Amino acid sequence: MYLSRLSSLYSRLIAVWFIFMANSAVFAVNSEDRPFRVLALGDSLTAGYGLPAGDGFVDQMSQWINAQNLGYKITIMNAGVSGDTTTGGRSRLGWSLAGFGPEGPDLVIVALGGNDGLRGVNPKVTRRNIKAILEDLSGKGIDVFLVGMQAPPNLGPDYAQEFNAIYPELSEEYGASLYPFFLEGVAAVQSLNQPDGIHPNKEGVAIIIEKMGPYLKKVIEGQE
Repeated sequence: MYLSRLSSLYSRLIAVWFIFMANSAVFAVNSEDRPFRVLALGDSLTAGYGLPAGDGFVDQMSQWINAQNLGYKITIMNAGVSGDTTTGGRSRLGWSLAGFGPEGPDLVIVALGGNDGLRGVNPKVTRRNIKAILEDLSGKGIDVFLVGMQAPPNLGPDYAQEFNAIYPELSEEYGASLYPFFLEGVAAVQSLNQPDGIHPNKEGVAIIIEKMGPYLKKVIEGQE
């Protein structure tokens, strides 16, 4: 009888322990002890080409999003590589994710394609690469914030129509949140770009954050 009661008490203690640990895990994910982790996979626009530390896209977005008082810290890992195409981004996705360990990031910002357009890469190639990235992330259960690009006007209307359709169509196919155009409000505005006319300056990045930030905030809030 004594052993039976002891066994029953032990079983209850084990059950209570598991409940405690489960609740602790949930608390850790939703508290400042466990930041919401974001991977920003992109090219020079993401990397902050030509800008000092603190002025680039990831730094300014990190500062902005953490000022929104969401109740937990948000960290953004800069996986932007200047000059990268969708082919390059696709090839390094695996080791970019590996930096987060087995859990992976909570969200991936996919902001690729600008250099594909500048180089006149066949839109079918661009589509195939972005589709593969979304397929991989979807298979891992990782949510995506897809940031679109637009084709340069000098490549003609046919190219632009095929290229520009990639982002909204793949966003719908994979259920990814979409921000239509990375450079909205900044493209072709001389005062908001560096001398090359392509990469935004500090003020240009601030405009990008002002416009894109609320979209990202909604995505993050929806995942909590």
